[in-house]
Amino acid sequence: MEAREEKKELQPEKTMRWPSAWQELRDRYAVYLRLEKSYTQNTVEAYLRDADKLLDYTSLLGVHPKDMTMDQLHDFSAALYELGIDARSQARILSGVSSLYRFMLLENMVDTDLSIFIDRPKTGTYLPEVLSVEEIDRLESCIDLSKKEGARNLAMIEVLYGCGLRVSELCTLKLSHLYREEGFVRVMGKGKNERRVPLSERAIECLQHYFIDRNTWQIPQKYTDYVFLTVRRGVHPIGRIMVFHLIKQLAVMAQIHKTISPHTFRHSFATHLLEGGANLHAIQAMLEHESIETTSIYTHIDSHRLREEIPIAPVDIFCSTTNFLINGRYDNIQDETTNSFGFLTFSEQHTYVQKCAKIEKR
Repeated sequence: MEAREEKKELQPEKTMRWPSAWQELRDRYAVYLRLEKSYTQNTVEAYLRDADKLLDYTSLLGVHPKDMTMDQLHDFSAALYELGIDARSQARILSGVSSLYRFMLLENMVDTDLSIFIDRPKTGTYLPEVLSVEEIDRLESCIDLSKKEGARNLAMIEVLYGCGLRVSELCTLKLSHLYREEGFVRVMGKGKNERRVPLSERAIECLQHYFIDRNTWQIPQKYTDYVFLTVRRGVHPIGRIMVFHLIKQLAVMAQIHKTISPHTFRHSFATHLLEGGANLHAIQAMLEHESIETTSIYTHIDSHRLREEIPIAPVDIFCSTTNFLINGRYDNIQDETTNSFGFLTFSEQHTYVQKCAKIEKR
């Protein structure tokens, strides 16, 4: 007994990473990100990691972030460069710092958002990796449909690509959000924003084959509404890491030497839509981008085409929970076939995308 007590006394006390005032700021900021901004846990953690770098720096200085001077903030930015952090990561960290400053401004902790005066590093134009339709076909041909999860894997690839989903949206997709007869899926995106995306006929067909196998699984009640499940170590919703490893594995089998991830299919979805003639605003709506600039990066749009499209189509396609516009059309259709956007039938929406997308010609 005495030995145990002695051992307990020898253990060092847990020390806080920052002084209490710094930790209190971080805790309040985390609550703001979760409750006010409605960010997912992964997004919250990403913002906190960026904020932590500023908290570490200011704790060494002995200056609380709210009391930083402009020179000290510039020194922090310079320190990121001196540490050898690449330009894109520097830009992301400084964006996270700006978010923290906006929070402090909202909480009346600072009078001015000093972060707006920081020079951001030039990152250049980022061109994401994109798969061709032929490469996606090669990936899918490597899926062994005789295995227990083969049909599921094929359905996942088709939905991931055919709907342009984020991997987190794929993993949390619910059966109650699928409308196979109408040909669309409800997607809960970032910040709990909802959008509706057409389902291709191929994706619907793959889902139907997968559901034949899925119906034979002993699924716990709490997971019955999840579309994509894994049977490893019990039946439960598939995770992001498992999807990532599956795609890496298929890429090796298909001898695709590009660096790809689940997000590559989202890039490919947008690029193929654009190549098929889809309007830039339609792609923006289906990807749930706040800015058309973000969509232009995804789809490799140059500034010339962007200037051509935006002035002539200020609201070609606009999605919200109350309306849906295509090419300025505003027909208030009130019948049983009208979707919850209120102004366009699902069949019209689906037909439009079919005409635009190459993926429907596969």
